[in-house]
Amino acid sequence: MTHDHDLVLRPTEAQISTALNPPPGRNGGDLVVETLAGLGATTVFGLPGQHALGMFDALRRSSLRYVGLRVENNAGFAADAYGRITGEAAPLLLSTGPGALTSLAALQEAAAASAPVLAISSQIPTAGLGGGRHGYLHELPDQSASFRGVVKSVHTVRTASQVPSAIAEAWKSALTAPHGPVWVEIPQDVLLAETSLPVVTAMDAAPDDLVPRPELTAVAAHLLSHAARPAIIAGGGVVRSDASGKLLQLAEMLAAPVVTTFGGKGAFPWEHPLSLQSWLEDRHTTDFLEDADVLLVVGSGLGELSSNYHTFKPRGRVIQIEADLGKLESNHPALGIHADARLALQALLETAQERTDTSAPERVRELLSRVGERLASQELTLEQDVLASVRRALPAGSPSFWDMTILAYWAWSAFDAQGPNTMHSAQGAGGLGYGFPAALGAAAADPTRPVLAVSGDGGALYSIAELATAKQYDLPVTWLIVDDGGYGILREYMTDTFGRATATELTRPDYVALAESFGVPGVRTTPQTLAEDLAKALAAPGPSVVVLPAVLRMFAPTHLG
Repeated sequence: MTHDHDLVLRPTEAQISTALNPPPGRNGGDLVVETLAGLGATTVFGLPGQHALGMFDALRRSSLRYVGLRVENNAGFAADAYGRITGEAAPLLLSTGPGALTSLAALQEAAAASAPVLAISSQIPTAGLGGGRHGYLHELPDQSASFRGVVKSVHTVRTASQVPSAIAEAWKSALTAPHGPVWVEIPQDVLLAETSLPVVTAMDAAPDDLVPRPELTAVAAHLLSHAARPAIIAGGGVVRSDASGKLLQLAEMLAAPVVTTFGGKGAFPWEHPLSLQSWLEDRHTTDFLEDADVLLVVGSGLGELSSNYHTFKPRGRVIQIEADLGKLESNHPALGIHADARLALQALLETAQERTDTSAPERVRELLSRVGERLASQELTLEQDVLASVRRALPAGSPSFWDMTILAYWAWSAFDAQGPNTMHSAQGAGGLGYGFPAALGAAAADPTRPVLAVSGDGGALYSIAELATAKQYDLPVTWLIVDDGGYGILREYMTDTFGRATATELTRPDYVALAESFGVPGVRTTPQTLAEDLAKALAAPGPSVVVLPAVLRMFAPTHLG
């Protein structure tokens, strides 16, 4: 009997000849780029450095497209967005020490949001590995230790022959649910040394399926089918696993209202009769979810934001489907199902029974009416008008990337993403500076549609340098900067807590003049002209900047109510 694992494909004579006669002038860096191409990568992000030059020199001998940013952290944000948009692992090429460490905040966001980023860094020469202090430029005593608590997996290469397998193993790790960033480091001498190894061709690094246990989905299907008031919380895992269609089928089968978390924006149609939208920072919504006798949580760990700052106390039975084992039942006792959201939802669709509940849409309408009345009582017309103007200006299907700014906080709750995998923000880890460089990564993934970035003036200062990147690669990103003279949300927090704000006021440049100095068109707008100016900028080819001077307020917090 012949087993599948006994089968070995015999190379042809031409393949043997090619393998025995590799092209001259190749080094360890060529093995890196050949492996990436063999895995299916087409675009890489990064920033060169002394120890990494072997990798970057090899790029010119490859078919890979290189998008170079001006700061490593911004390159990480761009790779993060590329991974979210394409579902592919996004290679991020970095140098040793300071260059590597500068990417840490971006990799933390990728980890929190389950974005597949394949970071490949150089290292000091092999002789310096293994401890001690050798005095190399950029040297860290244990560089990989700085990343081990952030990324999914760490892979250290010591010889040229290890390069293809290490990168393939990392690629598989990045794309196995839950997606996430991974770390590969390769010493300078390995990258620079000539190699006579054969050219790397197609690599097999298919991710493992995270399949739910059937006895658990059987229990879950039974509970949901016989629930009186089922409800669903849909998180980012639904988006990452491309399971929005299955979520819609299941919700309709169960007549179960659905709320999306801020990471799960767009996972469920905004105007659907069963859509509770995204009003998680609202006590009315929290009460509604607490009242469910069976609550299905898909692709969410029910963290701080998704649980209304940990005030959410479910009274019914909770079923949690989560690919990240560490998040399973981490905040609430549940029937925990460790699985990819798509596969688990498919299993529920095959085993659950249809429920008839004509009252669900009416209960949804009543809840959204109460949310609307609460907002109407707070005199927040400016904020709602600004957000509505952004929605009118942004073409359907165009992605948007939001920094940590007041308008983004509004968007988490109130913005209709109009589809899955279109609205993205830094709410996973919550670092500043995400919006614009991430939008550049999305534009590199798909330059056929305009991309919107939204920042406050504080967050904008983190990524001004990337206006040069936008111009250099002519990327169709329109950057909306809401200029309120400082760190607006921190100003609100401090004023509410201490009666006055400290360290929140900023001296800013003239953002329009600054954009134009990079050769990027800029315009100053008003709340009344925002929709028109933004639509015009989005319709124009290449990058642009729209500056809105405005002081926006948050809606009153309801997690205390």
